[in-house]
Amino acid sequence: MPVSSFLRPPMRRAAASLLVACASGGLGARAQALPTETAAQSIVVTATRTPIQASDAVAEVTVLDRAALDRAAGRTLVELLAQQPGLQFSSNGGVGKTSSLFIRGLEARHTMLLVDGVRIFSATVGTPALDNLPLEAIDHIEIVRGPMSALYGNGAVGGVIQVFTRRGTQGLTANAKATAGSNDYGLVSGGVGYGNGTVDIAAQAQGLSTRGVSATNPNVPFGSYNPDRDGFQQQGGSLRLGWQTGGDWRVEGLALESKGLGGVDDGPGANAQARLATRVAAISAAGTLLPGWKTRLATSRATDIYDTVSSASAFAALGAIATVQRQLAWENTVATPVGTLLALVDRLDEHVSKPGAPFDVTDRHIDGLALGLDGAAGGHVWQASLRRDRNSQFGTANTGALGWGYALMPALRVAASLGTSYVAPSFNQLYYPSFGNPNLVPEEGRHAEVNARYTAGEHAVHLAVFDNRYRGFITSGPQPVNLPEATIKGLTLAYDGHWGDWALAASIDHTDPRNSSAGTANYDKVLPRRAKDIARLGADWQAGPWTAGATLGAFSHRFDNTTNTTDLGGYATVDLRAEWQFAPGLVMGAKLNNVGNKAYETALGYDQPGREGFVTLRWALR
Repeated sequence: MPVSSFLRPPMRRAAASLLVACASGGLGARAQALPTETAAQSIVVTATRTPIQASDAVAEVTVLDRAALDRAAGRTLVELLAQQPGLQFSSNGGVGKTSSLFIRGLEARHTMLLVDGVRIFSATVGTPALDNLPLEAIDHIEIVRGPMSALYGNGAVGGVIQVFTRRGTQGLTANAKATAGSNDYGLVSGGVGYGNGTVDIAAQAQGLSTRGVSATNPNVPFGSYNPDRDGFQQQGGSLRLGWQTGGDWRVEGLALESKGLGGVDDGPGANAQARLATRVAAISAAGTLLPGWKTRLATSRATDIYDTVSSASAFAALGAIATVQRQLAWENTVATPVGTLLALVDRLDEHVSKPGAPFDVTDRHIDGLALGLDGAAGGHVWQASLRRDRNSQFGTANTGALGWGYALMPALRVAASLGTSYVAPSFNQLYYPSFGNPNLVPEEGRHAEVNARYTAGEHAVHLAVFDNRYRGFITSGPQPVNLPEATIKGLTLAYDGHWGDWALAASIDHTDPRNSSAGTANYDKVLPRRAKDIARLGADWQAGPWTAGATLGAFSHRFDNTTNTTDLGGYATVDLRAEWQFAPGLVMGAKLNNVGNKAYETALGYDQPGREGFVTLRWALR
């Protein structure tokens, strides 16, 4: 990837913090598609690696369904995720550009991304590969906040985002979609699915193209400004197969691929471009071995590629920088009198490559062993996990988590959790020529959280307070070092509910991420690229075949450098949407993003799109 992306260039400060009750498209979408009681009754698997009701999870969980994705026209996956409580993003431009997702103010490398259980990750940059997933292949998404290293291992520090692809259901299903919009945006997609109880299949394909806008402005560091348009083209799809072999045994296969070509800015004089490639292949078998004992064996291969095909910079190396991951996992769940016991053994092999001379080390192997327990009785729920990882570069790491919840009354539940985590340095942080530091060691975290959920009919209020402390926190930029300590504290307050024909959702986030290493140059400085205060409000109205909605998001200023001398201004945006179901299975939709044409940056010198309009025609056969 470009050196400028690796270096995380500095940002400018904003005038005043904005804290307006505002809401994410995601919160609005959640309110439309998942009423409070439905959301609480959703079955989720990411929080414990076993199926449980969302209301029984100690961690804060959000489910985004297909309807939420359909209403997000023109927004990237990262933008949609960042519209959820506790999440925010930074981006080097618009669609297809390098972006970062922060959960509760933690680093982008502290988030794990799974696609049907397969980790999608750039081991060179150390962050999840979110920028090139084909959105039309997704059925739903689970977001789990909080430390998950004790279940998932390296990198699952701030939370886990799991994407589930479309799966064939009983009978024949089909879908098609076409979207046209500003900056010559066009998207077409289609898919079919079939299931008969023994076999099921789902295939989905999409194509996307946009001329985009210039990703940079004259403020961008390193002389990277180029006023040309930086468009993006993408072709992708997925194939998912299932075979019910007898009893409850199931064999499943997944193939997903997405290819993108996008413009980037690294200086004037050339139309700099990069190709993106994301590939996943997986197969699994699961079923009951003995009464009360279920097992699952899975193997997969995931590839993430960033290929610089042209550049205006004399310092950019043409060619592909790639991560290939091979994963093997054996999971067992056993019903016991005190809950469901999970026993897991897994192996992760990472291989990286880059143009020119290879890294000093190009392979990493991680062997993991984990135990988990979750149960419920008499208004109490409990979840516990322990994990031991053996890393070929850094030796062993032990992590654990303990959570408990209790229903004080039918409408009110409180919960508390403690956990530890670790994350190993990326290959860039260790070995990138002239920038890496081979003496880095893994970060170690300690986490505490208390949360409460009050539900009354179709209304729910959620409050979470968290405290994250890190030893050996890795700094951003060239020659990174391990800081003695960093702390990230904060809270999230969220509401969602229904008032007649209206669905409403609102949230307020306050996060304080700081370098707490006394005696260091940047002691007590705020960690870069994260707004401390965020507020969101979403409202959606439905009457017969008509729906309409709006979302408002407001973000305080953020710093772009570790010295807090350069920052970006706070901003607020409004999105509007409307849909009309004019025939069975046929929906016409319109979307207007950033209605006020607000100019804003989440990274210094990198523009976000202004006002954009989109029209969508969607068809479904169910």
